[in-house]
Amino acid sequence: MLAFANAKINLGLNIIEKRPDGYHNLETVFYPVKLYDVIEITDAAETSCVIKGIDVPGDATDNICLKAYQLLKKDFNLPPQQITLLKNIPVGAGLGGGSSDAAFLIKLLNQKFELGLTDRQMETYAGQLGADCPFFIRNEPVFAEGIGDQFSPVDLDLSNYFMVLMKPQVHVSTADAYSGIKPIIPSSSVKDLIPLPLKDWKLNLKNDFEATVFSKYPEIERVKTELYHAGAIYAAMSGSGSCVFGIFEEETKLSGLEKDNKVFYDV
Repeated sequence: MLAFANAKINLGLNIIEKRPDGYHNLETVFYPVKLYDVIEITDAAETSCVIKGIDVPGDATDNICLKAYQLLKKDFNLPPQQITLLKNIPVGAGLGGGSSDAAFLIKLLNQKFELGLTDRQMETYAGQLGADCPFFIRNEPVFAEGIGDQFSPVDLDLSNYFMVLMKPQVHVSTADAYSGIKPIIPSSSVKDLIPLPLKDWKLNLKNDFEATVFSKYPEIERVKTELYHAGAIYAAMSGSGSCVFGIFEEETKLSGLEKDNKVFYDV
């Protein structure tokens, strides 16, 4: 059985406060985009994970997809499966690729073995694997708060726009992104800004990680600048980086940026 696990972007991101447990409370909007990993599960003599496509750091035996399988196996009599993951979503880019893979694997297992899990039950399992992992169960735009694990619906449809994702040849670690963050309660919530006309997002909708990340990786800031020069209505870094997205009113070709960046069109 196959599943196409899509990426997501962050529209706005405010880091509000540091919690006693060391995590940060934040607010953002998660929005699904049309960039996919492919996951296949097949019956096997023993459970394993085979990764193809983009290199994924670490050992395949510790992949989040295997963790998702083992999580369900604790509660259900699942037979061994070979998990084949064709990786296309850039790693360490703020696009949630690993979380999406795990969530879609949970949905695949639920479907294949007729486990009868509801969306809410699958979200509970997914939440044990990552804060944003439950988002990919329903896979609809949400306002996320807390550590990025508390969701409420958002009425937002960008399907009439043309979106481009650009991945510079740098990797931004989460630790790097948080290193210069000074949490502050914003004057306007992301939830209140999203309903504004899209042309007003540029001056109002911010990603708090950009200041820190841009200072360390100026090539990421250059990508954002170039997207605006190319006519983007709105451009921003997704999550803690390093991917930058641009939203355009019409189809756009950015061949001048393809030399130094991985470019994904019409996502």
